[in-house]
Amino acid sequence: MPLFGSSDVRPRAVVFVEGVSDQFALEALAQRRGRDLDAESIAIMPIGGSKNIGSFLDRFGPHGFDVTVAGLCDSAEEADFQRGLERAGLGSDLTRADMERLGFYVCVADLEDELIRCLGAAAVERLVEDQGDLGRFRTLQKEPAWLGRPLEDQLRRFMGSGGGRKIRYARLLVDALDPTKVPRPLDRVLAHV
Repeated sequence: MPLFGSSDVRPRAVVFVEGVSDQFALEALAQRRGRDLDAESIAIMPIGGSKNIGSFLDRFGPHGFDVTVAGLCDSAEEADFQRGLERAGLGSDLTRADMERLGFYVCVADLEDELIRCLGAAAVERLVEDQGDLGRFRTLQKEPAWLGRPLEDQLRRFMGSGGGRKIRYARLLVDALDPTKVPRPLDRVLAHV
């Protein structure tokens, strides 16, 4: 099995993301910007959750393959990334600004929240309708736990529920973005590599 995906060619940079939806979102944004990550030898690597960042930094960071590393995480997982960076010898008592200087960016609260805020809830709701999911979304809105909650919160929950919905919508939401209104963490992590 190849070490780096489809080939054994070592990338010059690796962007660590928590899951596949983050990977798809960054790949879509890179494509929209005319970047060919394969040609640039940049890998976007889902790590299966924030708790795994340390082992990936050990493998690819300064004590491993020593390639340029960057990353994207949700705000709830910021401490995991901070500890992983510190354990890898990339600093101590790291602040968010320190992490950003290293190429690691935090989504407030998560990728979906960032994208919904940039697009606006009404635009995301139209996208849900265009995808034929409006009926399912309306069902979620009627559930007691979500009844009367802000539309943005309902949309975030909807994206996170249902098999594969988060993954499917990641690319769709990025493709719908105004190129001048890209969530800062996504914009910056790509700019870092």
